[in-house]
Parts: sequence; structure tokens; C-alpha cells
Amino acid sequence: MMSDAEFPVARPRRLRRTAAIRRMVAGTRLHPAELVLPMFVKEGVTDPQPVSSMPGVFQHTRDSLRKAAHEAAEAGVGALIVFGIPAVKDARGSAGDDPDGIVQKALADLRADLGDSIVIMSDTCLDEFTDHGHCGVLTPEGEVDNDATLERYASVAVAQAAAGSEVVAPSGMMDGQVAAIRAALDANGFSHIPILAYSAKYASGFYGPFREAAECAPQFGDRNAYQQDPAGPVGEALREVRLDVAEGADAVMVKPALAYLDILRQVRDTVEVPVAAYQVSGEYAMVEAAAANGWIDRDRIIMESLIAIRRAGADMILTYWATEVARRLS
Repeated sequence: MMSDAEFPVARPRRLRRTAAIRRMVAGTRLHPAELVLPMFVKEGVTDPQPVSSMPGVFQHTRDSLRKAAHEAAEAGVGALIVFGIPAVKDARGSAGDDPDGIVQKALADLRADLGDSIVIMSDTCLDEFTDHGHCGVLTPEGEVDNDATLERYASVAVAQAAAGSEVVAPSGMMDGQVAAIRAALDANGFSHIPILAYSAKYASGFYGPFREAAECAPQFGDRNAYQQDPAGPVGEALREVRLDVAEGADAVMVKPALAYLDILRQVRDTVEVPVAAYQVSGEYAMVEAAAANGWIDRDRIIMESLIAIRRAGADMILTYWATEVARRLS
């Protein structure tokens, strides 16, 4: 019988010695089809407008959106999600469900152009369309009216589905939003349209650049009363996720991604539906700014951050680098 000293010593470094070996044994892999590209389309502009806090990201015209969407599809990106900035906003977000609204026109363009080559999603919320910048209809006291907002979300979701959206993604964190949207879609002949619910969306400081891009910063107050508290109990996030699944969500999302990998992991372990994570604007902006100053290796950090999100359990990752990374992976 061999003594302990006679057993060969395991050397894990043998499996890290070359790039080819590392690729062979990699435990976490990215695929372009897992990436979702967020895109902004703005009504009334004649040229794409650069977003100053997000280098490389634009508020698109309908034509430039179509071009960028084609590029994403050709790169193998799995999906697009469309956010719109209308020319006119009001208190109820009327542009959100207007058949001639900018999002509906853009969705129709993309559906006609791209067919089934890429999944076309739409953000189903009101903050981009309201003049006050909140995610719902307000009471006279300035609070978001949950139930009145559900009626608006249901109408917006139906309008988006009619225009060509293949997946609607409610992001407002209203109680009962998935059930309201599911009932409206089913009643209007869209029972085949899936719902990707923003189920664990935190009141985060990482959203600043997005609010520039979507022109949706609240004009007063904040969104702490309806988005989740970053310091809140983990059980609250899991409860929100379970409720959304019970109401008919076909997939759920954690947002932001990198600062909430622990939540992402627990959500992945809790539900049996696909789980998405949103690598949000602040995450993107920090990397781009640090790279522009020569402080980090941009390409390496991009891939490392996406691998971390994938390893934590994301089946889909919304990222502004989707097209670039898809090309790199091809």
C-alpha cells in the first residue's frame, strides 16, 4: 500500500500552461447569442446623437438604428432591446402606446428588416415618455399610482407587440405588472409573446449615464419607493422574482449586474426560467473612462466582467458592448 508521501502531487497549473489548454478546460464560456444590445432611438433628430457619458453609444435616428441593428445581427448578437425618446412627453406617457410613437415605428422597421435573424425586445415602462421622468402615472400628491400605472403598462405592451416586439420587458417595478401585462397580451391575441421581467431592479447609482441617453431623469424625488433598496434583504429580491414567475414571467432579470452578482447567483438557484442580467450604463461608462485615461486594459476588463456575470448564473446579458464582443467571439 502506498504511503501519503508516495502519491503523486496534483499540479493544477498543468491545465493553465497554454492558451489552447485553458480554452479546452474553460468552465465558463460566452456565446454571441447570449448577448442583448440595448439601443436608443430618438424622435425628431436627423443624425445620430452621441451620448457624452457613454462613448460609442448613440441616440439613433430610425435609419441609423436600422443600420446598427443589422450590424448586431450580422455579428451574431442574440437580441436587441429598444428604448425610445419621443419628441413630446406628458404626464401619462402617451407616446408609449401611440401606434405612431417612435418606439412602435422603430419596432416595425426592425421587424421588417431583420425578420427572425435576431430577437427584437422592447422596454415596457413609462419613464422615457413622461414629462416628470417617473415610471408611472402620478397621484395628485406626486406619488406613483401603482394600479393606474398597470393599466398604462398593459396598453404599452400591447402596442409594442402589435408593432413587432417579440419580447416585452417591463422595468418599472410596479406590483402586479407581469400579471397585468400577461392578461392584456392574452386578451389581444398576443399569448405567444414572452415577458422578460425586470424582477430584481435596484435603486442604483449606476444608472446615471442611461438617464442621459434616454432623457428620463426624474424631475423631482427619486425611485427609491418602487425600486429595490441596495441594502435590502436578499429575501426581498427572491420574493419579487417568485411573484413575477407566478404571474407569468417567462424570464427574469437582475439589474445592475456587477454589484449584484450575489443576487444573480441566488436568483439563478431559485427559479427554473432563464435569468438575464443588465450590465448597466454606469458599468460601461466606468470602464470606458478608465480605459481612456490609460488606467486599465479595456478589452481585458470587458471580457472579464462579462465572464463574471455569466459565471454568476446569467443566461442572457444585456450589454452595450454586445456587437463588439460578439465579433470578438466569432
